[in-house]
Amino acid sequence: MTTVAFSPGTEARFAVARHVADAVLFEGYVLYPYRASAAKNRLRWQFGVLVPPSWSAAAEEHDFQHTECLMEPRTGAELAVEVRFLRAQRRTVEELRADGTYAPTDELRLADRVLVPWDEGVEERVTLAVPVAELRGDGVALPFTRPAADEVEQVTDDGRVLGRLVRRREEISGTVRISAAEIDGPYRVERLSVTVENTSTWTAERDTDRHAALPYSLVAAHTLLRLDGGSFLSMTDPPEWAKGAVAACRNLHTWPVLAGEPGRDDLMLSSPIILEDHPAIAPESPGALYDATEIDEILALRTAALTDEEKREARGTDARAAAVIELADTMPPEVLERLHGAVRSLQSVTGSPKPAGNILEPETPWWDPGGDTGVDPDNDHVLVDGRAVRAGSRVVLRPRLRRTDAQDLFLDGRSALVEAVLHDVDGGVHIAVTVEDDPGADIRREQGRFLYFQPDEVEALEDM
Repeated sequence: MTTVAFSPGTEARFAVARHVADAVLFEGYVLYPYRASAAKNRLRWQFGVLVPPSWSAAAEEHDFQHTECLMEPRTGAELAVEVRFLRAQRRTVEELRADGTYAPTDELRLADRVLVPWDEGVEERVTLAVPVAELRGDGVALPFTRPAADEVEQVTDDGRVLGRLVRRREEISGTVRISAAEIDGPYRVERLSVTVENTSTWTAERDTDRHAALPYSLVAAHTLLRLDGGSFLSMTDPPEWAKGAVAACRNLHTWPVLAGEPGRDDLMLSSPIILEDHPAIAPESPGALYDATEIDEILALRTAALTDEEKREARGTDARAAAVIELADTMPPEVLERLHGAVRSLQSVTGSPKPAGNILEPETPWWDPGGDTGVDPDNDHVLVDGRAVRAGSRVVLRPRLRRTDAQDLFLDGRSALVEAVLHDVDGGVHIAVTVEDDPGADIRREQGRFLYFQPDEVEALEDM
């Protein structure tokens, strides 16, 4: 059995899921500030790394992933499988000497970038399509190998040869094992098992570190599955009758979720990152930023604010990092504005909405007046040093008394306007405020996004 090209129908269905799968493939590939010298980028490849067996025995990492999920195949159904991973390609930098020879160097400075040693990620796929009937019993196994290779790229600047980049890929090998077994019961359900193994024969020496093992690893490995006749069952929200069978499934170092558009169940993505069913990329996202532990808006703003020298190093670190710099530098204001947030669903409110710019402003308070008629944030008050503090009162913020948030230190001593006095279900009292002289106070007030303090964190001022 060899790697196959999918039918147009299967390829089209996989294309629906690959947008999210690409985010899994490149999660954490290069982190802000997108420079190889940054501490965040010195320990890379954190998700779905299947290391060689010789290294797995010496480290707390694994050489396999095992997926089990439930499917309801129709007669004659075919299963398509696509295993995707990155292959670490080690790039070294050499400078041209006066005698015409090349020598390794830590950096090569060009007008627009600074080239440094770096591990690039090369996308790899292993694909197969097999009738479900052939998966029962021992199933099928597909060994694969990717041979070693070397590439040399000459580096020029203003027409002059300054050096070269030498790229090295090591040989890696693995096996994909797939089987299916019918489950006893009144429903025609089968347990599908998919195991992806790294079988590379590279041997780790006693003093070998993770950096040496990475070129022989399958990085960010994950699996896409498609049934052309039948359906998969959700592993996170299965029907009641299937919950026992779902609980009996074993998933090691990966987790399967339904993929593609909601309402369809012919696709499954088994990911090393925890996802929900039918994951999707936010439509506001302007492109790949790789550092998903940060908010896109913050990443775009911070990246645009990097110094010219920092951007030169980022451009030389990796082509994908260079693309992020270009994206941040050329992002139109309207695209950046979309990153600030989006409303995914709306609730009907009483009163006639009136337009306020691009915002529909309902003629109702920001709080729910029907939630509890015993409270009224606009009129309730609380005593602070014997004085009534209510909406419209002025206070001085003293968060240092609690020291619960480092950012509160910046507000210590600032005067603020009380917007509401709120009571929680446990009997606690919270004072909602906007800071005076805050240029965004009107927006906070319009959206009900206030800062909250407790009565012993404020001092009452004379009312205006």
